[in-house]
Amino acid sequence: MEIRNMSDSEKMLKKRKLLPILCFYLLSADFLLSEVSAKELQELPLVFSEDFESGADRWQPLDPNAWMVVDENGNHVYSQFVQSTYEPPVRSPYNISLVKDLSVSDFVWTVKAKQTSRQYEHRDLCFIFGWIDASHFYYAHIAPAADDYANSIFIVNGEPRVSIALERTAGTAWVDGKYHDVRIERNAGKGTIEVFFDNAPNPIMRAVDSHFTAGRLGLGSFDDTGNFDDIRVWGKIENAGVEDWELYP
Repeated sequence: MEIRNMSDSEKMLKKRKLLPILCFYLLSADFLLSEVSAKELQELPLVFSEDFESGADRWQPLDPNAWMVVDENGNHVYSQFVQSTYEPPVRSPYNISLVKDLSVSDFVWTVKAKQTSRQYEHRDLCFIFGWIDASHFYYAHIAPAADDYANSIFIVNGEPRVSIALERTAGTAWVDGKYHDVRIERNAGKGTIEVFFDNAPNPIMRAVDSHFTAGRLGLGSFDDTGNFDDIRVWGKIENAGVEDWELYP
């Protein structure tokens, strides 16, 4: 039997034939991992619920004068209605109100949110999570245009915020006068973060990061205004080094 070495062109052809198979297995593995992660998150218990009908005593705004509960046609919502005087230690959102006495690792978090400022590319609302202190946390910034500073998942890690989204849309539109449904899913063990908007089946932004495995949750805006209501958190309660429960009374 004649034995010969494969030519370079034959080797290249073989690699090309194997590449689709390899991609199929990699995509299948990623899909299965996502399915497992989603199933784990769906089984989390409800640990926090808020509709603001009894006020906002469970919230800790970094500037109390920028937040209040308002009545919208008989329904009470939490309103960040003016710019905060809070000055963050590093470049990050100026308007933040944190949930008191709650720190979670894995979670599914749903919020109804309405943007109330003017229309422009960075018109935003922010959703804070993994908060350890004012210089260490994550936030999802939802805005009409995506760039280095908008419509992305950011980490604040002792320095000005940095975008860490692996995937994101080109922008997310806030409709005047409309409450949008926001859902954030976090699997701390796998490091995954996914943000969903309204009825879209796929996340509008996605990241993988494990710097902060647990922390506080909060609402706000980088430098705009907005209203929030009907908040639910299904999660795993865990305090991973939160140091500033009363830092901003």
